[in-house]
Amino acid sequence: MTQPKMSIRLDKWLWHARFFKSRSLASKICGAGRIRVNGNVIEKAHFGVRVGQVVTFPQARRIWVVKILGLGTRRGPAPEAKLLYEDLSVEAPRRVPRVPGVRPVPVARWDKRDRNKDAW
Repeated sequence: MTQPKMSIRLDKWLWHARFFKSRSLASKICGAGRIRVNGNVIEKAHFGVRVGQVVTFPQARRIWVVKILGLGTRRGPAPEAKLLYEDLSVEAPRRVPRVPGVRPVPVARWDKRDRNKDAW
């Protein structure tokens, strides 16, 4: 009888959890040393991750901090992929809070008519 899989490659897990569109993209991020597992920098895509570890990595303009809840056996649909991790990252506010009594300064924009008016 075979034992269940206790770990999975980091690039494969990132692909299963749908953080990257392809496994090669996940492998490039791993090879660039942009990923941390439990605070340690990982430079190899073949690093084995286990349930309970915390993975930190950048994606676009966001820093993800996720705890691994499951390893997964395939790259399934998004609802299934969300069961593989718990999001621990703190999301920064997307807008600047409004200050009462202060109005935003309008931004002057040039358009085609303004450029043509100056040419005559």
